[in-house]
Amino acid sequence: MKATSRLFVLFLILILIPFYSCSTSKRIADSNSVILPLSDSLALRDGSIVYGLPRTVFTVAVEMERTIEKPGPYAKYADDLLGLTDVIKNENESWSVESVAVKSHDEIDPSEYYVISSTSLFQSNVLALKKEGLILDLNPSVFYSSEKQGDNSGSDNAQFHPYDLGSDEYFQSQRDTAYKRLSVDSSFIRLPYIVEKRKKLSIDQLAEKAAKRLMELRDGMHLILTGEATVFPQNEAAINEINRLEKAYTELFTGKTIKEKYTFSYQIIPQKSMAGKAVPLFQFSELTGPLNGNNNAGKPVTMEFNPEKKTKDLTIINRVQTRSENKKFDRLFYRVPDVVGIKINLGSEKLFDSRKLIYQFGEVIQLPSNYIIGK
Repeated sequence: MKATSRLFVLFLILILIPFYSCSTSKRIADSNSVILPLSDSLALRDGSIVYGLPRTVFTVAVEMERTIEKPGPYAKYADDLLGLTDVIKNENESWSVESVAVKSHDEIDPSEYYVISSTSLFQSNVLALKKEGLILDLNPSVFYSSEKQGDNSGSDNAQFHPYDLGSDEYFQSQRDTAYKRLSVDSSFIRLPYIVEKRKKLSIDQLAEKAAKRLMELRDGMHLILTGEATVFPQNEAAINEINRLEKAYTELFTGKTIKEKYTFSYQIIPQKSMAGKAVPLFQFSELTGPLNGNNNAGKPVTMEFNPEKKTKDLTIINRVQTRSENKKFDRLFYRVPDVVGIKINLGSEKLFDSRKLIYQFGEVIQLPSNYIIGK
């Protein structure tokens, strides 16, 4: 009996399958949805849905380092007083590119808006797709997310202070004897008195005092390290302070090198017309850094897009249609991204080389409007 019941149920299933298939085909065939590009729509009806296809936008973050060489106030005395010859004598500035980072995000392409009009129930979940490479939804989360950009930060912003010349005194006192005339009993006498004046030390004297102080620091450090000092520091704080002072006094003669790091961001929206071409981002000079405008004083930093054309064999549906052609417009437009090789060059030097998915280099094709993802 059980075998007979199972055969009966299987027979009923085989009979119902053709009816179900016909019903599904009928629903697809009787779809009343009309999908057109927004530019081809004369008017928007109540209840129409507008959606947009995505495009890829790149943000190129270039980290640069600025190096400033500042001579010390006693640079010309470094050889005579300390025996130092390799010192900075002129103020110089130079720039270098340290790293390049490329980030991408998706946004709605304003040239790819479409309108869905339907007189019946429209059932589809494709408008919920975001990262699957089809259609962006009506409220893409990319517009509500914030991305932290690199800020400018200096690694060493210390400058030479005009009052920090390394001397324990900047003036010396001079005494001189002066005379004044006094009238006493119809005669004049000369009365001496002492005049004290303060005279500013010359640059030669200041350099000599700074060099003497530097040698005293080195002698003190030597005594501590060799154990010959009578008093020893209780912790490393005193040693660190002596090292800091020695460095500061030495830089008065050798000069200071200041390094600052900056991050500049450039945004670019790829187009199909850019394929295989060197698209300029900015001009870079090793003397002044990034240049604005059409300044040709430096080397060009260019970005190159080389699509691999992996979507070229997809069936392309002609989108140049109008309602007067009496054709059925019941298919959703969506865009498939293509794999694109990206290079960033500074003149002939390669700074960045990678592969990215870019929507603009892919193809716009169609699928049934009532297609349900995952069913």
